[in-house]
Amino acid sequence: MGKRLYTDKILFCAVVALVTFGLIMVYSASSIIAVQGKYDVGSNYFFLHQLGWAVVSFFGLMILKRLNYHVFNTPAWAFGGIGVVLTMLIVAFFTDTSKHRWLKLGVGSLQPSELAKPALVLFLAFFLSRRIRAVNNARFTLAGCGLVLSFLVFFVSLADLGTAVVLIATTALVFFVAGLDRRYLLGAVPVAILFMIVGVAAKPYRVGRVVVMLDPEHKVLNEVDPNGWVMTYVKSSTAPSDPAFQALQSKIAIGSGGVFGLGLMDGIQKLFYVPEPHTDFIFAVIGEEFGLLGSTALLIGFFVILWRGYRTFLMAPDDFGRYIALGVTTMIVFQALFNISVVTGLGPTKGIPLPMISYGGSSLLATLLSVGLLLSVSERSH
Repeated sequence: MGKRLYTDKILFCAVVALVTFGLIMVYSASSIIAVQGKYDVGSNYFFLHQLGWAVVSFFGLMILKRLNYHVFNTPAWAFGGIGVVLTMLIVAFFTDTSKHRWLKLGVGSLQPSELAKPALVLFLAFFLSRRIRAVNNARFTLAGCGLVLSFLVFFVSLADLGTAVVLIATTALVFFVAGLDRRYLLGAVPVAILFMIVGVAAKPYRVGRVVVMLDPEHKVLNEVDPNGWVMTYVKSSTAPSDPAFQALQSKIAIGSGGVFGLGLMDGIQKLFYVPEPHTDFIFAVIGEEFGLLGSTALLIGFFVILWRGYRTFLMAPDDFGRYIALGVTTMIVFQALFNISVVTGLGPTKGIPLPMISYGGSSLLATLLSVGLLLSVSERSH
């Protein structure tokens, strides 16, 4: 008789609740702008698209949940997954001439950088489960993993710097928990800083967003750059001319929500003030319509995932399962906090979705597939 599996009902219900709430908020944030303005589609357009992706993604979650996660503990999955994602990223770079992000599938689009997240988790789990006793071996462990990560992060960052930051942060925490020596961690810091500087400098609008956050009145910038070269570079961007507009409108939305919010569907800033409110800045709509209480409830949902995910990490029966649980949990929660910090003005504006809440099929698919892996580990940890 096979071993009975026990689903982590708290984790599963938290994910279902977040996805359901996300569907509601996508409809609230997009129903008006879908009809008017540049879209001119039905009010249910974005909701129905997200609902379709939710059904497909939950189907994938349930398959992975029931599948023994050990089947992925092979070089084919670890290196093949990274290879497929890299190929998709390169194809997207050359075929999507405007944003270099999307693969056109006929019935929709797919963002390969989102699939890099579960692919990286499987690679790290496979790699570390075999090299855990030699994690500080510079030649055979760190060089090999660093080479793979460098290629992946480079191609992701060409069009999606935010996702690249999530990949780097997840890798750093996983290696830290695995016992990476402090000297290697400290040595990686200047490399990461240099990567961020180059990544920001590569796009004029990214420079503008950082300037708006750190020096909104340009007092320091005018002293450091009296000739105005930086602002000339920023203004050469084809992105919207005011990099502070979206962040400012989102803070107005959150502030106007107060403690209890204005009520579902009653938000004002989503009506052509906050650009694309159903995507990366959907937390601003939540803050306006549900207030401090609703925003806090959403944060609690992500902390439930943090709690149950790290609990699975501690209870997993083997290293491969432990690092899957650690990688998936860290990636989801870090991305959520990263998104919320941007929307609330604690970080420069960056296009990164709020997991399970923002509109975006690729993000939802990648997140729920990752949760499926996490649940697979959890069910075999009792």
